[in-house]
Amino acid sequence: MKESDNDPQFALGKQNYILLAIGFVIIIIGFLLMMGGRSDDPTVFNEEIFSFRRVTLAPIVVVVGFVFEIYAIMKKTKSE
Repeated sequence: MKESDNDPQFALGKQNYILLAIGFVIIIIGFLLMMGGRSDDPTVFNEEIFSFRRVTLAPIVVVVGFVFEIYAIMKKTKSE
């Protein structure tokens, strides 16, 4: 029996895990872009909740992050 047969093998390579971390950071940035827009006075409506950043940019960033995560999982690693 070889020693390498007993070594645990990860499903993904090191580069895949790095790309997964980058994708996770992109998703977090998207959710951070959605934050804010609350009014100090609950009886006053704040139009800032409908800003371009919260309604358009942030969801696009989150979707790009999820697509990047799929790419990170599907990317083939080089055989060592």
